[in-house]
Amino acid sequence: MLEIKGLMADLQDEDKTILKGVDLNIGAGEVHAIMGPNGSGKSTLSYILSGKDGYEVTGGSAALDGDDLLDMEPEERAAAGLFLAFQYPVEIPGVGNMTFLRTAVNAQRKARGEDELSAGDFLKIVRAKAKDLQIDADMLKRPVNVGFSGGEKKRNEILQMAMLEPKMCILDETDSGLDVDAMKLVAEGVNALRSAGRSFLVITHYQRLLDHIKPDVVHIMADGRIIKTGGPELALEVENNGYADLLAEVV
Repeated sequence: MLEIKGLMADLQDEDKTILKGVDLNIGAGEVHAIMGPNGSGKSTLSYILSGKDGYEVTGGSAALDGDDLLDMEPEERAAAGLFLAFQYPVEIPGVGNMTFLRTAVNAQRKARGEDELSAGDFLKIVRAKAKDLQIDADMLKRPVNVGFSGGEKKRNEILQMAMLEPKMCILDETDSGLDVDAMKLVAEGVNALRSAGRSFLVITHYQRLLDHIKPDVVHIMADGRIIKTGGPELALEVENNGYADLLAEVV
């Protein structure tokens, strides 16, 4: 589903190399987690895959389902099935949540040559999915994320993901700032979307999220590279011992 080979990238404004040769393969239906110290390049990887400005890819490749990701515009990547849930979802005053969702869904359907959803069909689908995520009707009527709590913003992003039905979902520290109940609710929303044709890359600092979203594979990232890969037990090792031993192994 996602194949990254030797990916290298610089932060343009600071002329600073962030990614120093990332190799990563995620099969269809798999859930992979990336953990690592602050500044290791985890969020940068998610930004580059989704096409955020301000970064220059200096080497390597990234393919989604066999197609060259780095050659696409951000909206083309989204239409191809890539989704990024942000660590800090932005507020969009003046744009209603329902308008935002319907526009996004229909833009992607149009890009794939599919018929757009009618207002009635869209309403039926969004209400059912919102109910599963405990998002009330009032939240759907408000401007996107405006006045939402941290938990509401993250649940709203999972609703976006549920509506867009992407092939490759990247969650960038989606547990950041959430209390235990909100995190469980978000994790349940993610787990409900797991399927043989959909893959996840979960970027997190904490084992607590991985207690609810069980990963197939865990990667440790440091200094712009993935330095170790293992099963879920690797996350527990980090939780108990920190990163010092793993970093020493690499040295």
